[in-house]
Amino acid sequence: MYRNPLIGIIMAAAVALVGCVTINVYFPEAAAQKAADQFIGNVLDDSGVAPAGGKAPARPADSKQPSASLLDLVIPQAMAAESPDIQVRSPETDAIRARMKSRFGGQLKGLFDAGAVGFTANGGVAVRDAGSLPLDQRSQATNIVRDENSDRDQLYAAIAKANGHPEWEPQIRKTFADGWVQRAPEGWYYQDAAGAWKRK
Repeated sequence: MYRNPLIGIIMAAAVALVGCVTINVYFPEAAAQKAADQFIGNVLDDSGVAPAGGKAPARPADSKQPSASLLDLVIPQAMAAESPDIQVRSPETDAIRARMKSRFGGQLKGLFDAGAVGFTANGGVAVRDAGSLPLDQRSQATNIVRDENSDRDQLYAAIAKANGHPEWEPQIRKTFADGWVQRAPEGWYYQDAAGAWKRK
């Protein structure tokens, strides 16, 4: 095939290297955290909810391996990966935000303050202790939680869709779930990863 075996080896290595190159459109976690924090702050802060005492610790920046830097010189990265960003604002998400702010400013905050509802591990809310509510308010609390969860489901799907990546919805949901808990005032309840209720 080739007269010089060294040329054959080099050609095979080059073909293998080019075959391994993929354009990786990854989930921009840091940008999603920032966007979620702004959205959540807008809903909670404008609804009269006192902010949580502490901020979440900053996550360390990703460090590159030397071999990755060398590969970047040989094969340039895709433009999409150079400036990761996530869009949260759209007419649909603005309408959802307005409903959520109104709901929090209305009765939902009182349900959280009473410990009757809490944040779920999947980015929703749930009735935690219906017994803490008067009997005539229990069905109303259930309806409020249902409406809130409907808006949250629509929100996470709309953000993923607006960014052209519907497959990001689970990561967006997880990012928001963590953000709701981080921004929650002391005394509010949330579920841990195992589904157990914890008080912040």
